Amino acid sequence: MKGLRLYKKEKLCSTVAVEQLFMRGSDTTGALDYPLRAVWRPNPRRSSDAAVAFLITVPKKRLRHAVDRVSMRRRIREAYRLQRHIYPLPAGTRIDLAFVYVADRLMPYSAVYTAVGKLLARVQASLIPADDDE
Repeated sequence: MKGLRLYKKEKLCSTVAVEQLFMRGSDTTGALDYPLRAVWRPNPRRSSDAAVAFLITVPKKRLRHAVDRVSMRRRIREAYRLQRHIYPLPAGTRIDLAFVYVADRLMPYSAVYTAVGKLLARVQASLIPADDDE
């Protein structure tokens, strides 16, 4: 089994890619599973060889204290790190993925863990083509 470490190449750092990810009317797909919202889009032009480049955003409007925002970012990152290998993507697929925190208060890790799992399952299901011949 591959290590569970998160590498720099898996972070979505490009401002152009982030703008395209949140641009209205583009080929982005989204899903909500409280307390998180996920937004993703295929990005075959990305130079990184990682299948998924992700970012986590916790708005200051939702959690006013920096300590709380950092805590939620860490919880989301840990839940993603532990579950990303459970939902493999088709070979050669490259996507940009964003997790947006939508709750107004700190949520327990168990709620974040289940939400990340459900969102990753939705991402995987949207990228795997369905068999139409049966």
